[in-house]
Amino acid sequence: MISSSPSTIYKPNGAPEISPATGLENKFYSWREGQQIRYQCTGKRGGEPVLLIHGLFVNSDHWRKTLEFLGHHGYDAYAIDLFGCGYSDKPPADSHRAQACNGEKRFLTANPTDATPTSGILKSFPLGSSDGKTVRVRDIELRHPLGSPYNFYTWSELIRDFCQDVILKNDTIHKDVTLVANSIGTISAMQAILDAPELYKGAFLISPNFRELHSAEVPFPSRTMPILRAVQKQLRTRGQRLFNALAKPNTVKEILKTPYVVESAVDDTLVKVLLDPLLTEGASNVVFDTLSYSAGPLPEQQLTMFPENKPVWVCYGKDDEWTPSPRVEALSRLPPVQKVVGWQGVGHCPHDEAPEKVNPLLLEFLKHVGAKEQ
Repeated sequence: MISSSPSTIYKPNGAPEISPATGLENKFYSWREGQQIRYQCTGKRGGEPVLLIHGLFVNSDHWRKTLEFLGHHGYDAYAIDLFGCGYSDKPPADSHRAQACNGEKRFLTANPTDATPTSGILKSFPLGSSDGKTVRVRDIELRHPLGSPYNFYTWSELIRDFCQDVILKNDTIHKDVTLVANSIGTISAMQAILDAPELYKGAFLISPNFRELHSAEVPFPSRTMPILRAVQKQLRTRGQRLFNALAKPNTVKEILKTPYVVESAVDDTLVKVLLDPLLTEGASNVVFDTLSYSAGPLPEQQLTMFPENKPVWVCYGKDDEWTPSPRVEALSRLPPVQKVVGWQGVGHCPHDEAPEKVNPLLLEFLKHVGAKEQ
């Protein structure tokens, strides 16, 4: 429980009134079943709209440098905490409130010829590999093995509704939004465009995540997955003590030095704004649930099905231990991907590590998709 002083105002789920990372007001969007979804925005109404989508276990504060940059350049920039993340609501996955939001209900009515087959499995789909050359043909399990609502289809539907209800509502000038995403958030962004392409101009992807624990990605899945599932179950049932031990400022700072190559970017503010929401009620359960999510869509699969009139630019850090450079570069062979840019000396979070590299490229992309509309 967070105790407040007379000078401090807290909003739903313990969110401070003003983000210490961005200096922006924490706002809340009431979504399905009254779920409170936290977001931040900058710029003046009337600018080109942009929505920033965060990665694994982080939140909208991770866009602290991007929000400031886009607002300064006249864009209406929004950053959202996805359902179950940050200061957004995190009801128990099996509760009515949570299941009422579950985007995987589409599998119950989907046509088997669609991208979301009734079986929840895409058969014999070609995927890339770490060497950028080998093509692996795998079955892709799309449905969360636990039936959890914390999945990419739910997040896609949240992004769609947020764009319609918050960003584009009462906007007589703009009819679509540009999506910018980092890490695992890139899959949410691409799924959103696949589901409702008319709402989006295109996607700027930063360090796309290839989901190494996905059943289609692990080696020898018939032998590996039973072991992985057993470990995941142990984390869900007995992992709270480990979570509590790791959820300390100094430990989090050390953990962040793995994805961050530019260690000077791992400052106290970053640690605080990433850790504080992880200490709110229900957060650890969503973390363990997400670690058990060895299914769902994958980048090459999504881009193969992508509408070609929705441009995709990709950028990444070449020293990112989690994102193999050859596999990222190979995305350029897929029709919607117009550009792939990598930088030496940068890790998994280029927008926060090296904004002086990312922001000019992002601005170029925004002008590019804006020009296409004219």
